[in-house]
Amino acid sequence: MKPATQKKFTVEGPAGRIEGVIADPGAGRRGIAVIAHPHPLFGGTMDNKVVQTLARTFTELGYVAVRFNFRGVGESEGVHDDGRGETEDVIAVAEFARQEHWGLPVLLAGFSFGGFVQARVASRIEPERLVLIAPAVKRFDVPQVPASTLVVHGELDDVVPLQDVLDWARPQELPVIVIPGGEHFFHGRLHLLKRIIHEQCRS
Repeated sequence: MKPATQKKFTVEGPAGRIEGVIADPGAGRRGIAVIAHPHPLFGGTMDNKVVQTLARTFTELGYVAVRFNFRGVGESEGVHDDGRGETEDVIAVAEFARQEHWGLPVLLAGFSFGGFVQARVASRIEPERLVLIAPAVKRFDVPQVPASTLVVHGELDDVVPLQDVLDWARPQELPVIVIPGGEHFFHGRLHLLKRIIHEQCRS
């Protein structure tokens, strides 16, 4: 498979410039995957290993993968806003990506804090699919999500305990895929995360 071509971009968001990277698989594109990173105040950036794994996996599946830095991270302007302004950042990036790629459908993916933000965004733009990796439930007020949402969590996550995610998912009758032995950053388990996404998002 030909590797995706990558290019940096900037887009004007509600708090100023947002920087990001687009990975384009080329011919046969099936959609756009907008990927949100973990908490900015705890070192989260678009270069996080889980975010990069998601980007590579989605390009292999034919998606234009878009990762970016939330406000106040890297060269993105503005200051952290506890998820409110970050929701607007995602919407600005998704709209930019749609304009760049002729209105392809948008898939939203987020890791940890990014999962919380993407759950908020999903209620606003109705994505083709929502993918939440170790979503930061309890730490944030993560809203109810569409029934088709893919949730993947590590069995041994000590940042967002698995039980908290199950308690959040249970009233929604939402399945959760658990990676045995996985912790919050999926050290040594990223290949399993990749395989699950391939299996669940292939069609």
